[in-house]
Order: sequence, then structure tokens, then C-alpha cells
Amino acid sequence: MDNAREAGYIEIQPPYVVNADSGYGTGQLPDKEGQMYHCTLDDLYLIPTAEVPVTNIYRDVIVEEKELPIKNTAYSACFRREAGSYGKDVRGLNRLHQFDKVEIVRIDKPEHSYESLQEMVDYVQSLVDKLELPWRILRLCGGDMSFTSALTFDFEVFSAAQERWLEVSSVSNFESYQANRLKCRYRDENKKTQLCHTLNGSALALPRIVAALLENNQTPEGIRIPKALVPYTGFELID
Repeated sequence: MDNAREAGYIEIQPPYVVNADSGYGTGQLPDKEGQMYHCTLDDLYLIPTAEVPVTNIYRDVIVEEKELPIKNTAYSACFRREAGSYGKDVRGLNRLHQFDKVEIVRIDKPEHSYESLQEMVDYVQSLVDKLELPWRILRLCGGDMSFTSALTFDFEVFSAAQERWLEVSSVSNFESYQANRLKCRYRDENKKTQLCHTLNGSALALPRIVAALLENNQTPEGIRIPKALVPYTGFELID
């Protein structure tokens, strides 16, 4: 969160439950209702990511062109049913029904959104670099992306114990897809309203980051703490 604020993101404290309209606006509904916890009595959903409530702040909103890009961040719990998961892949910190994650969200003009996407990718890269973790980035093909996304990059860190790569961030440009559902618009210099582009990214999903830190920093003396985290832990080694 300190890094997000330094990068110009304004922190939002989001609600953990949203209505169906919010899920529809960002594309979770009606596509991913099987992965979301549904409170049937009140017809509310536990958030699968802070993307949903933060992006929905701008539902039915017209912003002025000079206000763009809007940059928000949120630290929240996320809730996912993980329906269909099974076996060893659901053990430990790999897949959890509840986990914490920092999310970054941008609202931007169409002609600037891919520049914003690159800035977001560079920002997430700076985080894994500071954590001194082995990482790689994947540009997803169409079949691996959600139907809401125009372009998605996944960051993965290496799990030494499992000897495989684990996704810890997904950064996407949704272009006008979400904005069209949300009626998220801006007023241009000619006083005409135009659809915004929306973007978001994980920065970062914490359980797998914690696992990677513990697994990749084993020494004979103990688990080494990356320099960037020492001011927060107050120690350099876990004995």
C-alpha cells in the first residue's frame, strides 16, 4: 500500500458485499456466479476481488476529461468458492476461499488506456523486483482471458517447494466493455460524453507471495527477509 500511494493511487476502503448490478457491471455476473458466494436472503455477493466495488464507484458517473486518469487502490479480503478445484492444487496457500489482495484500478481515456496498462505492468514488476522473487510475465492468449478483457498480462512467481510457477497478479485492459455496462463516461473538450476505458490489476495476491517468500529465501541460518520488508518486520531473519 505504501508503494501504491507513492505511485499516485488513492486508497479506497471497499465494502465486502455487493449487489447483483455491481457484479454485472464488471462482468462477474452472469458468467462467474458459480465462483461467488451468494447471500440469497438479501441477494448480495461476497466480493471475489476489490475490482468489483472500486470500479462500481464510477457506475452512472460522468467525469471531466481533466480528471483522467483516475487511479485507485484497495486492500481487501477476497472470497471465492473455487468450485471445480480438487486434489493437491487446493492445499496450503495455493487456493483459499478467503485471501487478502491489493488491487489497483484505473479509469482512463481510450487513447491513453494502453499506456496506462504498460504503467500498471511496470508497477507490478517493480513490486516483485523489490521482493527479490524469481518471476515471469505471460501475455495471455484469447482463450485464456476472461471475455471482459481486451488484453491481460499475468505475473507468476516460482514456487521452490512445488517446483512450478504460481500466478500472483493479473493486469488487464477492459477497454470500454465494463464502462459500457457501468455507463462510466467522461465529458470531452467538446462537451460530448464518451465511454471511458477501465483497467485493473492485482498488486499483489498475498498468500502465494508469502509462500514464495518462505520457499525462495531458505538459508542454513533461517529464512531471509528481503531488504524491502525489513522495515515492516523489524528483523532480517526467521530462525
